[in-house]
Amino acid sequence: MKLQIRTLIAPTIFSWFFLLSNHSQGQTSSIVSGQDTDRRVITTAVPFLNFAPDSRHSAMGDAGVATSPDAFSAHWNAGKLSFIEDEMGFSLSYSPWLGRLVNDMSLSYLTAYKKIDDVSAWGFDLRYFNMGDIIQTGMLGQELGEFTPREIAVGGTYSRKLSDKLGLGISARLIHSNLSGNVSSVGGAESRPGVSVGTDVGIYYKTEVLAGDKIGIWSWGATITNIGPKLTYNSADDLDFIPTSLRVGTAYLMNLNDYNSLTFTLDLNKLLVPSPPIFATDENGALIPDGEGGFEIERGRNPDRPLLSGIFGSFSDAPDGFREEMQEVMVSFGMEYLYSQTFALRAGYFYENPNKGGRRYFTMGVGIIYKELGFDFSYLVPQQQNHPLAETLRLSLSYNIPRK
Repeated sequence: MKLQIRTLIAPTIFSWFFLLSNHSQGQTSSIVSGQDTDRRVITTAVPFLNFAPDSRHSAMGDAGVATSPDAFSAHWNAGKLSFIEDEMGFSLSYSPWLGRLVNDMSLSYLTAYKKIDDVSAWGFDLRYFNMGDIIQTGMLGQELGEFTPREIAVGGTYSRKLSDKLGLGISARLIHSNLSGNVSSVGGAESRPGVSVGTDVGIYYKTEVLAGDKIGIWSWGATITNIGPKLTYNSADDLDFIPTSLRVGTAYLMNLNDYNSLTFTLDLNKLLVPSPPIFATDENGALIPDGEGGFEIERGRNPDRPLLSGIFGSFSDAPDGFREEMQEVMVSFGMEYLYSQTFALRAGYFYENPNKGGRRYFTMGVGIIYKELGFDFSYLVPQQQNHPLAETLRLSLSYNIPRK
């Protein structure tokens, strides 16, 4: 797909126009996430960091903070990785993105892990978000060449058991977002790739519980992801938060018999970035300048705050108070049926309040394990017709080497 930036004939092309503007991320963040941009959506730079990268957990409604550990634990909860049983492994996941709108956007995720000893492990992960080919044009319509906007994050994870039941993990990553290529000036503002770093901290706990005559496993987890400095595409005066998030969840694995098990999992997720305020308007509906280069705020707080103020203030800065704060919590629910450690069926549901983006979709998927090789597939079904995320599928391939 090749798009002329100056041709605003569809929402997708409209998003690419904003990719090369001063306020690019705030508009495109919601579009590439599949959120309703007419709502009071919290927007950030590089939203791809929070997209579910693998098929197993995306099939369970994007829930994974407390599920059993696997090669994708670095994304969901670094604290789980030390509980993985295999010696080492590699996984690759691929997902065409916004396939209903474009044919060349995709999200790829590569991860690897290695047990250091019985109580610790390290991991590596690489995310690549390809936004498809565009043809850039200048202010007068002249073609400036072809370019592929892309975002990359490379990270490492260390996880350690604090006891037989409790694990702690930390991840760090370098983030690079190139949305404008070689375009040196857009609307009079210099454009350049955005660079930042992010850190995750995760905790994971699991214990055996007796249900009747069967032993099950109850687990819970919590993680704060993408703690890092703001990112800019223009100058130090135009900074945007990266998607720092708090995710908490629980899971319960029921061993039905020697061959069959059933897992239920629930995640709650909240962005730890400022809520958009409600700006004051005059009798004509125009925003009222505040005399300092911005606009007067009627309700809420100024979102232009330092990192720590943005994180801690995100629990109390919604314009409509506690009710709106609760609307910002996204809910993921999923279940997994596993037969003889070789075949899995999965289903789930993801809910986001209509006032905060309105993403609501069912998910489903299957998994097949043959010796050291695993294959997983997931599919997304939105409640809303003609949704940008409709027909989203993910494919994952894993190779795990058992411990000797």
